[in-house]
Amino acid sequence: MILMQQLLSILMFYRPFIIWSLILNMLFSFIKLDIIVILIVKLLLVLSLWHLLNESRAKRKLNLYKNLGITTLKLFSIIFIIDAVFSLPFLIILQEFI
Repeated sequence: MILMQQLLSILMFYRPFIIWSLILNMLFSFIKLDIIVILIVKLLLVLSLWHLLNESRAKRKLNLYKNLGITTLKLFSIIFIIDAVFSLPFLIILQEFI
C-alpha cells in the first residue's frame, strides 16, 4: 500500500511536466534528432530541474516526498523512467510520420 501511495505521489509530481515533455518530443522530432539524443537531453533537463529545486526555495516542496519515504534521487530517477516510458512509443510513432 505504501509503494502505491509513493507511486501516485510521484505521478502527481510529474503531472505538470507532461505537456512540456510532449512539446519537447515534437520539437526534437521535427529537428530530426535520434531517440537516444532526445532521451539524453531529457535526462539533462531532469538533472537541471533537480538542481533548481534543490538550490531554491522550492526545496520545501520536496519535504512532502521525503515524509513519504521518497528520496530526491528516487523521485527524479523514477520521473525520468516514467517520462522515457511515455516518450518512447510517442517518439517512435512520430518519427515514422515525419
